[in-house]
Amino acid sequence: MAKKKDIAIDYSSDWNFAPAPESTAHIKLKKKYDLFIDGKFVKPKSGKYFETINPATEEKLADVAEANKADVDAAVKAARKAYDNEWSKLSGKERGKYIYRIARLIQEKAREFAVIESLDGGKPIRESRDIDIPLAAAHFFYYAGWADKLEYAFPNRKPQSLGVAGQITPWNFPMLMAAWKIAPALAAGNTVVLKPAETTPLTALKLAEIIQEAGLPDGVVNIVTGYGETGSHIVNHKDVDKIAFTGSTGVGKIIMKAIAGTNKKSTMELGGKAANIIFEDAPIDQAVEGIINGIFFNQGHVCCAGSRLYIQESVYDIVMRKLKDRMQALVVGDPMDKNTDIGAINSKKQLKVIEDYIKIGKKEGATVYQPKCAMPKKGYWVPPTLFTDVAQSNRISQEEIFGPVLAIQTFRTVSEVLAKANNTPFGLSAGVWTDKGSKIFNMTTKLNAGIVWANTFNKFDPASPFGGYKESGHGREGGLHGLEPYLKFDA
Repeated sequence: MAKKKDIAIDYSSDWNFAPAPESTAHIKLKKKYDLFIDGKFVKPKSGKYFETINPATEEKLADVAEANKADVDAAVKAARKAYDNEWSKLSGKERGKYIYRIARLIQEKAREFAVIESLDGGKPIRESRDIDIPLAAAHFFYYAGWADKLEYAFPNRKPQSLGVAGQITPWNFPMLMAAWKIAPALAAGNTVVLKPAETTPLTALKLAEIIQEAGLPDGVVNIVTGYGETGSHIVNHKDVDKIAFTGSTGVGKIIMKAIAGTNKKSTMELGGKAANIIFEDAPIDQAVEGIINGIFFNQGHVCCAGSRLYIQESVYDIVMRKLKDRMQALVVGDPMDKNTDIGAINSKKQLKVIEDYIKIGKKEGATVYQPKCAMPKKGYWVPPTLFTDVAQSNRISQEEIFGPVLAIQTFRTVSEVLAKANNTPFGLSAGVWTDKGSKIFNMTTKLNAGIVWANTFNKFDPASPFGGYKESGHGREGGLHGLEPYLKFDA
């Protein structure tokens, strides 16, 4: 039989796509946003506001209230009052109706949410439109269905709500992370005090408007904006029963120390350094596209981003050629343009972190590759970057960068790649590319990762639990596993 020829696709020529900008005419943004406490927008007691900017243009989008300790206390008191007097007394069926109504309103306003998410966070509109907002609505729909079925979800355990949940979300998936936390908390019968990231607060504040429109009882969901100190006030408040945090491992450790010795329950979804593993029998083109999707399409701004790539030696050359060719076709630029693959870095601070790691990689002796691409003059931008000649001990192979930077190594055997992939403080996610089902099952049982994708990457579903091991956190979000941390049990 004649050997099948490898067909090379030339992506390196200039791609002159006509601009396809998403309109912003339909969105409604206020010039100033107050805190959302007890069903109303109220001014911060400190009188302080901070700016949230568009990272692609460095232009101010709005002024946002900065909550202090007194504001947080007011939010927690409102949540406690709503829990004691109304929300905990509602049947699961009635709670489900409210959650369902929120989901429908998110769907109705999906286009507005997607645009605001891209303006505030810098991610391409395709990602906000096709992934973030639909998944956020899906999570509210999913947990609306469980609200009246807790006894069936946890049979013979007599599930009961906890009380007030304090929730802190990151800047990489602002709306989706809010949905991951708020929806199960409400379904379980708890009330909420949420603090979104200071660089991406706008979709959470738009969600507050939807909560008002949905008629949710006052105080059931409260949203307080601010910096790390605001989050600290939530964590340390004596009347908060549960802390849910998504963010860096460093901050997660601080929170765990703060709540040690208290009765607060917690879930932590922290940093990651995901390994993507390509075996010689993998569908190469599919794998290359999965690598691109796992690290570059989202600017690497995902805890589970596939930032480490292990390629079996026999297919290293072909994978690298296809990977570089594919990188040449990536469009870096205006997040609002539907042609854009890689948008802006979320903040000037994060841009410096990424640039510093690229310098570290070069200093460590790794070989850097960046495709030629025009970078906008204003805003925060990093071209897609990959490193070869990487040692397992290199910092770019061990530490979370949170940017479009890929560290590549080779391997020969299954035992070798398992040792390398597991040799990291993190354990959030991983990917395996092979056409052998037995190899997939072997790898998934031995990889120290909370989620392992097979022949795909970065796929999410409301019914599927997500979370990590080791320094990637504890507890799960999504599915029935995401409900359990918001409940206590008699048996």
